[in-house]
Amino acid sequence: LVRVNYSSGAPLEEKTGYSRMVKVGPFVYIGGTTSVQPDGSVYGGGSAYEQTKYILEKLVKLLEKSGSKKEEVVKIKGYATDMKYAPEIAKAYSELFHDIKPLFTVVGTPMLNRPSQLVEIEMDAVIGVKVQ
Repeated sequence: LVRVNYSSGAPLEEKTGYSRMVKVGPFVYIGGTTSVQPDGSVYGGGSAYEQTKYILEKLVKLLEKSGSKKEEVVKIKGYATDMKYAPEIAKAYSELFHDIKPLFTVVGTPMLNRPSQLVEIEMDAVIGVKVQ
């Protein structure tokens, strides 16, 4: 199998030595991603819904770079700085993935990299998978 590393261009990726996304054969893994915009600001303010929607759309665009698409997502794991955000996270998730039905987990975490970040999401896909 061939491994391909993908960067989102975040300076910390090169400094620390990690990839935003790794593709191994048909398997695509995207590491924890927040709603940080290209200019470094956090999108969505204090809204877990807005942050989640932004993150999921960002992840789907990343998937497309690997040759995958949202219909091939098999697992999504979210981290919330407060579980009171779970309904907002679920609403944004449902808008994009309701009919695809990948595994979906949200866990609480005491904090993320910045206090304004409320949500972080990981995603896995398998290229060529079909929904039955």
